[in-house]
Amino acid sequence: MSMRRTFLVGIGTAAASLATSPLRADDAPLPLAEPKGPIVLTVSGKISNANRGKTAVFDMPSLEALGLTEFSTSTPWDPGKTQFQGVLLDTLMRRVGASGKTVVAYALNDYSAELPISDFARYGTLLATKMNGKYMPVSSKGPLFIVYPFDSRSTLERQTFYGRSVWQLNRLAIV
Repeated sequence: MSMRRTFLVGIGTAAASLATSPLRADDAPLPLAEPKGPIVLTVSGKISNANRGKTAVFDMPSLEALGLTEFSTSTPWDPGKTQFQGVLLDTLMRRVGASGKTVVAYALNDYSAELPISDFARYGTLLATKMNGKYMPVSSKGPLFIVYPFDSRSTLERQTFYGRSVWQLNRLAIV
């Protein structure tokens, strides 16, 4: 598995540092920007950093501004290796100040799966925004897709992790 971390131009040192280092108890997440475009993700539940009431909402630019990572992996849904680019879920959890142990991920069709938050740092779980360099339309797993780097560990090549790979994702609830 090849993994490359990139950051969008314009992200300051504090944001880059936050995206790569765990929060300490005395750290406070930076305020979240108010999205200007269509909302692609809503995060609710046990979070301490919100930008719309008690929820954190993101349009694609504000989500990608958290920092981008990419990797290639085989999946049971596509032939060969697929390249994914997006935001590490561990980074997203730190930015919203998640304090729960589990994330319930919801798709546009109301499919849901429970994911242990510990998976995110342990496996480098990605909230993919692009597949093979292109944004994913709803008809092809978009706009967001939770992807594990399946090729990195044989333990990830199991139905447990395939079932946690929610596509057409639009909501996360921290419990």
